[in-house]
Amino acid sequence: MKVKVEVSARHVHLCDKDVEILFGEKYVLNLKRNLSQPGQFLSEEKVAIKCGNNIIEHVSVLGPTREESQVEISMTDSRKLKVDVPIRESGDLKNSPGCILVGPKGEVSLTSGLIIAKRHIHANPNDDISKVFKNGEECSLKIETENRSLVFNQTVVRISNNFKFVAHIDTDEANSAGIIGTIFGYVI
Repeated sequence: MKVKVEVSARHVHLCDKDVEILFGEKYVLNLKRNLSQPGQFLSEEKVAIKCGNNIIEHVSVLGPTREESQVEISMTDSRKLKVDVPIRESGDLKNSPGCILVGPKGEVSLTSGLIIAKRHIHANPNDDISKVFKNGEECSLKIETENRSLVFNQTVVRISNNFKFVAHIDTDEANSAGIIGTIFGYVI
């Protein structure tokens, strides 16, 4: 099965309360552009991620808001922040480290929520992949590039009526495969 592969750079998902602390009372995230998943968008807003004396500036905030704030980074970012960050599915924040988020109006101290997002494929129940894999099962994703073709095993299949058929890998994974521009992979 052929699937579009998108590279997911570091980003933050915020709850309403944290948006207000970081950006001001009754603040609403401003849409910069829609993302491939229905209803999801890149906002105009940016924050900094701080762990001890280590900081990553200008981190994108995605919308809409969620029930709980979380921060998704790469393994390289984890090393820059000098914190051991687990590889997890989005939303699986239990026993993950925290960090401080810095916005223009304030700071939020998260006690957990810092993760490296596990590579995954979003799918709708009507997509062919849903006939082969159940939600939460893993598959392999083959990516062919000119000089660095790779097979990414342990790719989680996430199925929901709200999803569009797209694979997401992080920047470290994209760099390891030499991905530049739009690319398609194959579920094997």
